[in-house]
Amino acid sequence: MIREPVPPVHLALFDTFADWESGHATAHLALAGYQVRTVAPTAEPVTGIGGLRVLPDLALDALRPGDSSLLILSGGTRWDEGDDLAPFARTARAFLDAGVPVAAICGATAGLAREGLLDERAHTSGAAPYLAMTGYAGGARYVEADAVTDGGLVTAGPTEPVAFAREILRLLGAWDDTVIDAWYRLFHDSDPEAYAVYAQALAR
Repeated sequence: MIREPVPPVHLALFDTFADWESGHATAHLALAGYQVRTVAPTAEPVTGIGGLRVLPDLALDALRPGDSSLLILSGGTRWDEGDDLAPFARTARAFLDAGVPVAAICGATAGLAREGLLDERAHTSGAAPYLAMTGYAGGARYVEADAVTDGGLVTAGPTEPVAFAREILRLLGAWDDTVIDAWYRLFHDSDPEAYAVYAQALAR
């Protein structure tokens, strides 16, 4: 668990965002001591696909990489319905260029593919043909895995929110590897033997 003050983690939201995909990551980052702040296209409220209404902490144009520990890009079908979310992908580029990590799940991986951010990095998504439809040049770097981290970028498909969170926790060093492994076995595999290790970590 972190002890020193660190910049917050920023969670990107927009109307119809896939509100189940980032919950494991944000909840357990908060338990590890990180502040989670929400960022949206404007400061107006946004509503997730499940009806969850959120008042963002800040608008996207106010977000700076130096003020953040990580940018999490939520998934959703709007990534494939036009260019409305392209500013989030451009912000992801600015973060990575500044050495600040980014995590993208589901449709957000397609947004990053269109931005060219997956051309030179190992990555995954819901399926290789899905990303191929973007016309990106990184098909040879696609990995059949639950989640992938490369060059400060985490990617995952829509069915892997727990693996997505695991990679984020590892990337930020939120807990040591033993605890993260126990956490993953508990929340992904329902392994009761992992609970004791994880519970002891939270108690420290």
